[in-house]
Amino acid sequence: MEAKWCFLVTMALLVMLVVVVNGDESSQVKTVVKIVKGKKVCDKGWECKGLSAYCCNQTISDFFQTYQFENLFSKRNTPVAHASGFWDYHSFITAAAEYQPHGFGTTGGKLTGQKEVAAFLGHVGSKTSCGYGVATGGPLAWGLCYNKEMSPSKTYCDDYYKYTYPCTPGVSYHGRGALPLYWNYNYGKTGEALKTDLLNHPEYLENNATLAFQAAIWKWMTPEKKHLPSAHDVFVGKWKPTKNDTLAKRVPGFGTTMNVLYGDQVCGKGDDESMNNIVSHYLYYLDLMGVGREEAGSHDVLSCAEQLPFNQASASASSS
Repeated sequence: MEAKWCFLVTMALLVMLVVVVNGDESSQVKTVVKIVKGKKVCDKGWECKGLSAYCCNQTISDFFQTYQFENLFSKRNTPVAHASGFWDYHSFITAAAEYQPHGFGTTGGKLTGQKEVAAFLGHVGSKTSCGYGVATGGPLAWGLCYNKEMSPSKTYCDDYYKYTYPCTPGVSYHGRGALPLYWNYNYGKTGEALKTDLLNHPEYLENNATLAFQAAIWKWMTPEKKHLPSAHDVFVGKWKPTKNDTLAKRVPGFGTTMNVLYGDQVCGKGDDESMNNIVSHYLYYLDLMGVGREEAGSHDVLSCAEQLPFNQASASASSS
């Protein structure tokens, strides 16, 4: 009996050791709080690193945990999913760590953070889905099914950029990643920002889930041009519409994130199927995250159907 008890105690200690070693890093990191120039700034280590006011807020893992990621993307690891085994929660949080000090998921308190994560992942889910009308679990359960375009029809090499982002011989710049990148100049610009040679090695995005999420979050956080807002700024209310924006029916909220990211591919086209698909993913994810789609806002905030596009020449920015 005594030997059996000792064995059980030993096993319990081993289980505890495994939990500590393999557990959530965020639970092992204490928040560092300092006052710099009269302002409170924080550092939370692996997930929100670098002293920042934003890091004093709840970080993404506080309100969006592994089980919720699994619920949102419940079919991504099924045998028929084309990127089965590729995408995971840890890769998303690791990628987000680079941008949380700049406000990604940490701007405006918990509710705004939850909504931004749902909005970002709504775009990701719609762009990487292999769901269809009668798919098991419904068409919205199949986000992160892909990590690359399966049958590209061309190499997406724009020779106009031959002096700035020259195409590498034999390389194709078809869609890859969480918000799929297309064209040599987009791989070049994104690679520069991430300090990774994506121009010569675009395949890195289909080989590294953290990098694929980083590229997508960078796109979400970064204006395409100086005079344009980022999707992040538009969503969290940091962007103030001009008179021209108001006349063009561009208002802060989810609808205008589609305008920023895709322009005239989906916006200003009325009841567009692609636009509706993105909106549907966002609403579905809000429900699964426990926020509820009623927090998404009115129709004019959700839609870009009547908006004039920011950039009429954006058709090659993110897709074919």
